Amino acid sequence: MHDRSLSRRTLLTATAATAVAVGAVATASPALAHPSHRDRLKRLISRMSLEEKVGQLFVMRVYGHSATAPDQADIELNLKEMGVRTAAELVAAYHVGGIIYFSWAHNTRDPHQIADLSNGIHRAGLAQSTPVPLLISTDQEQGIVARVGKPATLVPGAMALGAGGSRSDARSAAQIAGAELAAMGILQNYAPVADVNVNPANPVIGVRSFGADPEAVARLVAAQVKGYQGAGIAATSKHFPGHGDTTVDSHTGIPVITHTRQQWEEIDAPPFRAAIAAGIDSIMTAHIQFPALDPSNDPATLSRPILTGILREELGYNGVVVTDALNMQGVRDKYGDHRVPVLALKAGVDQLLNPPDLAVAWNGVLSAVKSGEISVARIDESILRILCLKERLGLFRDPFVSHRRLDRTVGVGAHLAAADRIAERTTTLLVNEGGLLPLSRRTQPQLLVVGADPASPTGTTGPPTAVLAKAFTELGFTATALSTGITPTAAKIEEAVAAAGGKDAVIVGTYNVSATSPQRTLVARLAVTGVPVVALAIRNPYDIARLDGVRAALAAYSWTDVELRAAARVIAGRAEPEGRLPVPVQRADDPAQVLYPIGHGLSFG
Repeated sequence: MHDRSLSRRTLLTATAATAVAVGAVATASPALAHPSHRDRLKRLISRMSLEEKVGQLFVMRVYGHSATAPDQADIELNLKEMGVRTAAELVAAYHVGGIIYFSWAHNTRDPHQIADLSNGIHRAGLAQSTPVPLLISTDQEQGIVARVGKPATLVPGAMALGAGGSRSDARSAAQIAGAELAAMGILQNYAPVADVNVNPANPVIGVRSFGADPEAVARLVAAQVKGYQGAGIAATSKHFPGHGDTTVDSHTGIPVITHTRQQWEEIDAPPFRAAIAAGIDSIMTAHIQFPALDPSNDPATLSRPILTGILREELGYNGVVVTDALNMQGVRDKYGDHRVPVLALKAGVDQLLNPPDLAVAWNGVLSAVKSGEISVARIDESILRILCLKERLGLFRDPFVSHRRLDRTVGVGAHLAAADRIAERTTTLLVNEGGLLPLSRRTQPQLLVVGADPASPTGTTGPPTAVLAKAFTELGFTATALSTGITPTAAKIEEAVAAAGGKDAVIVGTYNVSATSPQRTLVARLAVTGVPVVALAIRNPYDIARLDGVRAALAAYSWTDVELRAAARVIAGRAEPEGRLPVPVQRADDPAQVLYPIGHGLSFG
């Protein structure tokens, strides 16, 4: 599909050319509440005070493992940032419509604790003068972004699934993750990522995307929407209108997307069109400037031409629109924190996610409604969408979850086995000089595993070198782990070279190798020992372009245990390398040249 001489800009057009048909799919709206339910919800809204209505628009973080009795350190953080002690107090004070869980906020220690926290939050919601259950959400994309860890099932992330290329596997992975989230009371997941990652230097999307081919991404996005929502939770495609071609992280700056309107139609739009056609419940905005879609240079989150003009009117989307986190720098640079939520609502947003200062944001919206800048009818429109989604998810019937159901669902053997099978079909073999792989435990039993040990996405997996060594040992090898880190020192490199003596092969886990990365030195020094070197990219698959002397190279797309164990089985010949690159790998010395095109992947046969 791709000529080896394609530049990246040419690649944008080439990969998009096959996607025009996807952009033409008929759209479908999320399931709307029955008319009688809508009437009941409208009556509920009419009974709300203005303060309660404003609160329904916000989805907020809160610290602690319990809704009423968090640890003292979390109480102090809540007081410092929000002026309340607990989640229950947050609900009572601000009437928030949702809570977002984070591992760093100590919300996700273990499944039973998460279920108790969710139930406590709902009790607080139903204790209000106008009882309303909350919509609890999280970022459980899987792969490198996951908030809930073991013993919950972790399935392969987006780019791994893109390498597998199976809509069935993508849907099954989402069904598993969705069922387990629902059992813990988390009914809105900010996944799947619908961005098309056409820029290898993208610092914020990368392997969170299914790939660089808009048509392939669209198919897998639609499959995951059906998987999540079939499991009873709301899926959220993100980040509209498309965050796949940037070198700036919107957490720390404001990215500018330079695509033309035609390129947007061909590259960025197809996955969102596919998500809408699949009945997506919610869509998340991007804190990006997109001059071809809105020349004002407002972030898309605050852009009425993008959110109302394109998303609502052109694409026909009627579901919930949620902002990306409002504490990110990309949305804060141009306007003050009190204006950002007001402008987002005026642009067409429904849910306001995680502002840096809730009191400032909440009062900013309240003042805008009181002054007439935003009409009550306008916020009622968003509240009705939010309540209809809560109705569809069953929150008004019974918002509480049971530990019995949790034990029957979360981390069960069938889910874990399915995750392993799916992961095996994603590992991609890029290089295999002289047929080095698969390794034999009989003739090549002594292995050294070195490399990067990045922190676990969930805090419950890894470290990667130890996981790989354990997996090889269980497969009949004698494997030793040596963590050399993302930036190995000269001393650590010498230690690894010494440890390679007498080994039959060295497996090196690489992590986003740059032109100046000492990981390159580590690999080169190991290669000159004469011991065969196998490079395993545990994040971006582009590492191979900067490595010299390796006999074999593979891409795992993440460093969670499920993907590392699958890679070990492939290296050991217990599974075939079925994955195929979902993105092109360009030459490091000449990025205009494609080293390995989309679809590249070797087999053992």
